[in-house]
Amino acid sequence: MSQPAACRLLRSTLRTQLVPVANLSSKPAKHVISGVDQAIAMTAFFVAILGPSGWVLSHLEDYKNKKD
Repeated sequence: MSQPAACRLLRSTLRTQLVPVANLSSKPAKHVISGVDQAIAMTAFFVAILGPSGWVLSHLEDYKNKKD
């Protein structure tokens, strides 16, 4: 590849790319959620996600020693 061609390649890759901007608007919430509702939701997510993995990790030795 000749040097001018390499320079053109580098120039085209270094050129700034136009990225479309998302149309976001901030408005007040439609429904106000209380702190108690948020705590219940976070607890439910915590139990649903970490509960099964905690169960498997706490019974890992049972799964290793299982004889069929």
